[in-house]
Amino acid sequence: MLRHEFQPGRLVAGGFLTLAGGLYAGDAGGLWDTPWFAVIPLVVGGLCLAALAGTVAQAVRGRRRKVPAGDGEGGHARDPREDGHAPGR
Repeated sequence: MLRHEFQPGRLVAGGFLTLAGGLYAGDAGGLWDTPWFAVIPLVVGGLCLAALAGTVAQAVRGRRRKVPAGDGEGGHARDPREDGHAPGR
């Protein structure tokens, strides 16, 4: 069972920022030479892709969450304690 909902925007942003950190770590370790300005397009492009992925995911979730007017909550019984109107109060 999932403990939280999947957020693809954060996954994409984290991947690009990890890649940028790896580039600088390789430069610091002497494996290659990374110019200081090379990571800027990588980070900005990754953040733009993350925003796009998050927007698309939110649009898909919003479309799936819409329930027809007479259906209630997907046919599940409602717990009267949720709204504070439980019998006997």
